[in-house]
Amino acid sequence: MASNVTSKQSKVKSLVFRLNDVCFFIFISVLFCTLLIFGCNNNSQSTGTNTVKQISAEEKKAQLLKSLDRNFENPDAHYELGQLYHAEGQWSKAEWRYHRALNFDPVHWRAQAAMVKLFIDSGEPDKAKNYADIYINKVSVSSAQSLELALAFQNERLDKYAMTCFQQALSLAPSSAEVHKKIGYFYLSRNDKELAKEYFTRSFQLDPRQPEVAGELGRLGVEVRIPTKTGQNSGNMDNTDN
Repeated sequence: MASNVTSKQSKVKSLVFRLNDVCFFIFISVLFCTLLIFGCNNNSQSTGTNTVKQISAEEKKAQLLKSLDRNFENPDAHYELGQLYHAEGQWSKAEWRYHRALNFDPVHWRAQAAMVKLFIDSGEPDKAKNYADIYINKVSVSSAQSLELALAFQNERLDKYAMTCFQQALSLAPSSAEVHKKIGYFYLSRNDKELAKEYFTRSFQLDPRQPEVAGELGRLGVEVRIPTKTGQNSGNMDNTDN
């Protein structure tokens, strides 16, 4: 009888050990699979992100080319294609697209500025200067067009040419609040707060009904009062720095 009980106990212990072994094996297997899947997902997400980035430029090109198939005389599409090639360092393709944009829209300011930037980036500074001089000379009789070209140069961070156009616009329209304001924003974007304050102040004096200029002056430490419709004290300002 005692031997039977002992035998049964041994069988039970053996079964327990086997179950424990099975459970441990299952746990290890599940853990391994989880880590494997997690790693694969991370790799696929990383690869997928890179693929999207690479495809997005190509897809954009394809879309623009299809757009040009429908309307080849679309200057914006040529300009945007030029920008894509420019970013890739494909200088000749970018130049060709910028030329097409300007053929269909001779006053496409962004394409003009981009063309100058292209020659600088491709190591042809003299050619860049020649093109810039031509473009700037073409707008030398118009303050509005000089201002547009200045903003295009500013967008390309061609500050020297941008300032030439700003000063040209200012000489043609010295009493323009808009020109003074744009120059103020130019200096503000370059973190030259003193010159920004100077041009914003003059712009506000010329036209005190500019809440955006008043706001910039306020942030620069100049207290201003925007006149009401019936107000008599237009354009009053005090420099709070003093």
